[in-house]
Amino acid sequence: MSKMDYLGTYAEGWTNGDSATILSVVSDSFIFDDPNAGKISKGDFPEYIAGLKAAATSMRGADQEGAFMELSEVITMDGDDGLTASCWWEILGTNIQGSGLIKVANDGVVSEQIAYYTKLPS
Repeated sequence: MSKMDYLGTYAEGWTNGDSATILSVVSDSFIFDDPNAGKISKGDFPEYIAGLKAAATSMRGADQEGAFMELSEVITMDGDDGLTASCWWEILGTNIQGSGLIKVANDGVVSEQIAYYTKLPS
């Protein structure tokens, strides 16, 4: 599988909120870095996704049918250290949105570091 294929499947997993799809293309050393939850390892990732989906459901008031997340503004750069991708993401039906920086190597997605977009208090 190419690095772009890994990235495409990873994005598909996020779009559908499907941790199994995401985990199918991550490396054994995968780390997901969320400023609210800390650094999440591959083994702890399904629990993280379940919690994120539960939080989204509580904000929506009901479980939303269809896509979980929308990804846009995807930019990729292939370099000596692998593929780097940046994107904007939004959890549909909520005000949760932000950006992600994804690193992909020959053995799959190695890491993602996210940031949340939020307004400063008045």
